[in-house]
Amino acid sequence: QVQVVESGGGLVQPGGSLRLSCVHSRNIFSKDVMGWYRQAPGKQRESVASITTGGTTNYADSMKGRCTISRGNAKNMMYLQMNSLNPEDTAVYYCYLNQFGTDYWGQGTQVTVSS
Repeated sequence: QVQVVESGGGLVQPGGSLRLSCVHSRNIFSKDVMGWYRQAPGKQRESVASITTGGTTNYADSMKGRCTISRGNAKNMMYLQMNSLNPEDTAVYYCYLNQFGTDYWGQGTQVTVSS
């Protein structure tokens, strides 16, 4: 059974930073894509950022300049560094792995931006 596990969510004040982590249990393949989506209350799930095994990154316009996605030395690890957070960033953040056309999802981690 594939496991995708996120960690690092929590409560942060406006203007603060947070780093999310994600690890999956599958082998690594050259065309893998890992990334993050988020879903705020009452809103649709939206893409945040993604990264390929080779390191190519993609960011949502709302997060450009405020976050950095990266892979760990162990390529099944991924991180999302988020800065200058604001209350609109409050959401459940989901990690995913896309491998051979199949998406594997984590359970999500809550990020709350509030004073």
